[in-house]
Amino acid sequence: MSNFIVQFPLKTEIYQEDILNKRFEIGRKIYNSLVTVTQKRYNEMIKTKLYRSIKAELKEIYQSKDKIKSKRKTELCKQLNELYKIYKLSEYSFHSDVKNMQKHFKNNIDSFTAQKIATNLWKAYNKLLFGNGNSIHYKKYDTFNSFEGKSNKTGIRFKGNKLIWNGLNIPVIIDFKNPYESQALAHEIAYCRIVRKHVRNKYKFYLQIVFKGIVPLKINKQTGKIKHTLGDGDVGLDIGTQTIAISSKTDVKIYELADRIQNIENQKRILLRKLDRSRRSNNPNNYNEDGTIKKQGNKKVVWIKSNHYIKTQNQLKELYRKQADIRKLQHEILANEILEQGNNIYVETMNYAGLQKRSNQTTVNEKGRCNKKKRFGKSLANKAPSMLLSIIDRKLKYHGKQLIKIDTWSVKASQYNHFDETCKKKKLSNRWNNFDGIKVQRDMYSAFLIMNVNPDLKSINKEQCDKTFNKFLILHNKEVDRLSGNKNLSSIAI
Repeated sequence: MSNFIVQFPLKTEIYQEDILNKRFEIGRKIYNSLVTVTQKRYNEMIKTKLYRSIKAELKEIYQSKDKIKSKRKTELCKQLNELYKIYKLSEYSFHSDVKNMQKHFKNNIDSFTAQKIATNLWKAYNKLLFGNGNSIHYKKYDTFNSFEGKSNKTGIRFKGNKLIWNGLNIPVIIDFKNPYESQALAHEIAYCRIVRKHVRNKYKFYLQIVFKGIVPLKINKQTGKIKHTLGDGDVGLDIGTQTIAISSKTDVKIYELADRIQNIENQKRILLRKLDRSRRSNNPNNYNEDGTIKKQGNKKVVWIKSNHYIKTQNQLKELYRKQADIRKLQHEILANEILEQGNNIYVETMNYAGLQKRSNQTTVNEKGRCNKKKRFGKSLANKAPSMLLSIIDRKLKYHGKQLIKIDTWSVKASQYNHFDETCKKKKLSNRWNNFDGIKVQRDMYSAFLIMNVNPDLKSINKEQCDKTFNKFLILHNKEVDRLSGNKNLSSIAI
């Protein structure tokens, strides 16, 4: 069953805010204590010969891709899971560990909320043990900002238009004139979440209610029509680190992702430089002569922060919040626009984690200087293309659909030419295709090809491309005319 979330502000008194802040700090300490306990067990496990031999053999099997060894792989995975049980690396073991910690704070943190803290840590271990995670991190001060319950019967719950939790009874601000909120409240509640946000130099608290069922429809008050209806047909998406090209039977578009955050990025850069200057002037003994930070051995580096430094830090925190809110809002709006164009949405599979990593190879330019090893980490952090795809997939699931991911290596949309059915590698700087005098922007053409992929998701349907290309070209030229002279999209060479 699908769920959806609606966020409501809390009408808190000062004493209630103090209690909530105290509980967030207790939650952070419980989380960090649990990290300490579980990391000891994990470090002991990875030292064993059995673990190292299993991981080494599994690595060989994955690299060889030998189907004959699939039975051996199953046996090794079973041995590995048994090892995890011996060293108590499971979600239920974490629940047992947190139970002993929670009883000291039972007046503030209930047992179900403590179990959810343990579950969140297990998600991090799940990535470390079975995914692409590298390490488990402690929560820094002021970074633990959400609590959630397991149901609406005990612990954190919503009842009588109020948040009730361990002696706290806080009114929830609900706009009953808003049809969306009133319709949402008619659904059954799965569980509740308390969120703390740093807004304009002070904390504000919100209740996020997770409802069961399908998200209510939004109505346009002026026209009375339903907003954001799901279209019919195929849509191809060619998403990059900063832009997205969209192709459907009715429209062709190319957008810069989250274009409104660039001004905030410039403000962040100024504040970060200001913080660096202040930190260096207040802590000269923490730096070497070449400007690098002195190593203190096992000791923690102590930093002196002036009042101006703390004020600038809060300004930076506010900018990060604004940037995150604007980015998410723009992604939600763009996702709605994409869904209105069709219900079968195709996109290439992308390894964003790989694109974020620095290059391992050292290359030299024409002047004999080493090229930078930086890749697309900053662009991905600012534009968050993966977040947009997650939002589209979530909205599709409300209609019983899901995002369709094609095989990038087989399709080769950026190299394929449907006229002669050949693939030709192109430089990243080459943004246009030339088909016998017909110039087509590379990203929009890739989106067109992705839209016309075969049901096997591994090849392009040439006949479909031939039928729809003329219409695509008309829409493509219309979009090029719209963007002509737009300097913000210089990366697509229009």
